[in-house]
Amino acid sequence: MSSNMVQPQIPKLMKENYESWHIQMKALFGSQELWELVTNGYVEPTSEQEATYNVEQKNLLKDQKKKDKKALFLLYQWVNESTFEKIAKAESSKEAWKFLGIFFKGIDCVKRVRLQTLRAEFEVIHMKDGETISDYFSQLLVIVNRLKSNGESIEDVRVVEKILRSLANKFEHVVVAIEESKDFETLSIDELMRSLQVHEHRMEKNSNYVVIEQAL
Repeated sequence: MSSNMVQPQIPKLMKENYESWHIQMKALFGSQELWELVTNGYVEPTSEQEATYNVEQKNLLKDQKKKDKKALFLLYQWVNESTFEKIAKAESSKEAWKFLGIFFKGIDCVKRVRLQTLRAEFEVIHMKDGETISDYFSQLLVIVNRLKSNGESIEDVRVVEKILRSLANKFEHVVVAIEESKDFETLSIDELMRSLQVHEHRMEKNSNYVVIEQAL
C-alpha cells in the first residue's frame, strides 16, 4: 500500500525558502507520525540499561530507532547536497532538525538586518546638487537591485515615486509637470530617466546660453 503513495511535492531546502519548507516538512512528519520524535527525540540507553529492558521496552526502542532513521531519510531527501553534508553526521533526526533551524534562522536574521539597512538607504538617498540624473539613477538602482536580491518585492511605481520626491530642487518644476501629466502605474523607470535627462540637457543649454550672453 505504501508503495502506491504519491511522493510529496516539497522543494529542496534553500536559504531563501526555509520558512515554507519548515511548514511543509512539519506537515509531512505529522502525516507519518514522526513529528513528536523529531522534536523531542528519544532516549538512547546504555548497553547496561538496555540489558535490563523487557520485551515490550525493547520493541518500543526498536520502533523508535526505526522511525528516527525514517525521519532522517526524509530530511536527506529534501535538502540540497551542501546542506546534506552539514547534517550527515547528526546522530538523530532531532539533532539534524535542530541544526537546520539554528543555521537557517541565522541566515534569515542576517537577511532581515541587511534588508532593514537597505530599506533605510532607499528612504534617505537624495540627489545631490551637481549630481547628474544618470549618476543618481545608478546609485538608487544599485540599492533597488540589492533589495530585490534579498527578497524584497519592490515595484517600479514605488521607485518612480521615490525618485520624484528625492530629486534636486532645480528639478522641482519638472517633477510637478510629470506628476500632472504621467500615470505612475504605467511610467517605467527608464522612461522617467529619459524624460529627466531631456530636461537636464535643456537646463544645461539654457545655463550655458546665459553664461555666454553675460560674457558678451
